[in-house]
Amino acid sequence: NSDGGGVVQASANLPSIDTIKLGEDYTDLTAELKVLTQRTDLIDTTFAEYKSRFGEMYPNITINYEGVTDYVESITMRLTTDDWGDICMIPTTMDKVELPEHFITFGAKGDLEKSYIMLNNFAYSGQVYGMPSMGNAQGIVYNKKVFADAGVNEIPKTPDDFLAALQKIKDNTDAIPLYTNFAAGWTMSAWDAYVAGSATGDPDFTNMGLTHGANPFQKHEDMTGPYAIYYTLYEYVAIGLTEEDPTTTDWEGSKGMINNGQIGCMVLGSWAVAQMQEGGNHPEDIGYMPFPITVNGKQYASAGPDYCYGINSKISEDNQIASMLYVKWLIEESGYAFDAGAIPTVQGAEYPDVLKAFDGIDFIIDNPPLEGEEELFNLVNNDSEIGLNNSNEPKQAIVEAALLQSMTFDEIMDEWNEKWTSAQENNGVTPEEYDYIAAISQ
Repeated sequence: NSDGGGVVQASANLPSIDTIKLGEDYTDLTAELKVLTQRTDLIDTTFAEYKSRFGEMYPNITINYEGVTDYVESITMRLTTDDWGDICMIPTTMDKVELPEHFITFGAKGDLEKSYIMLNNFAYSGQVYGMPSMGNAQGIVYNKKVFADAGVNEIPKTPDDFLAALQKIKDNTDAIPLYTNFAAGWTMSAWDAYVAGSATGDPDFTNMGLTHGANPFQKHEDMTGPYAIYYTLYEYVAIGLTEEDPTTTDWEGSKGMINNGQIGCMVLGSWAVAQMQEGGNHPEDIGYMPFPITVNGKQYASAGPDYCYGINSKISEDNQIASMLYVKWLIEESGYAFDAGAIPTVQGAEYPDVLKAFDGIDFIIDNPPLEGEEELFNLVNNDSEIGLNNSNEPKQAIVEAALLQSMTFDEIMDEWNEKWTSAQENNGVTPEEYDYIAAISQ
């Protein structure tokens, strides 16, 4: 269907992804697809195998991968044109109101939720425009042997327990207790992933506690909440439990270092586990533990989607259906999430062994915002320049302040609260006290 200007519009006849029967429906469809991916390291290996396996089911659909470095920056620019390809990983910077312009819907959220999890991030007006490639549990990648050699026999459950454990690693081994990966930059924003679920246990914290709450970075005496997350980062740098010079860290090199016992742990999502296991000859030494915060006697873990697949709304109907077939196959048949040590997108799917340390721990997935407030968190977050989940500089500034002792940690958090309050007020929010302990106790 053309709009008269030569642009092909998405057909109203597209199937909902949950209704497609793989290997039975559309088996005679012919199409050639271009898939844009940030995983440049997998194109000649894992993704080549996927193309072959998918081709056995759909021999007339050809898949071509294009690896994109500087993914978010590059893809944001490319999405300004209509002919970027067929499937991409939707950039996290995209505002929800823009979704229908760029992508087709996979189906109604109410229907898809019966079969799939973690659909909130790219849902808009009741439709789902992005399907999660996998879900990340948020915790800490660690070397089990290093912890055992240091005499740490129980997984720490509070920031101070963790501090004591890292001090034992420093005292009793040659390993760097906690490696910041400061120089890579993007790795520092990993710390933001814990401030909601892991630190509060409250699925409404992001869209209510942060967006509407007064001074969300204030200190709580029980060492929960966002303050406790960043305190961990500041304190460990300040007392020398990280690498000596954070400006010289090496992301690729860190994989081998943690694998062979030169690093105790790193704060990264569960997606990183497989990469650390593949970093050397000791995959069995790599473990994954919840972030050491206990809320009201219980531990929680933030969980949410990794990159989500989006399908171009400007391509032909055949290509849109072929793209939906491939996305469904990736989610349900490829094993991508399980093999990465991540949470599969399909409801009730088996979890990989690496998440065994999370048995009995509730995964907290953010609830969607109130109707009409779909953009509010992003507006406050961006105006504040604290950049939760989208900017590494404020987290790097914590490390620098801890190293140089140029600001105390409380001074940094006071500054963040001031910036956040100002951003709330600029966006019409009157901050009110928000009690996440009360919210999860109801």
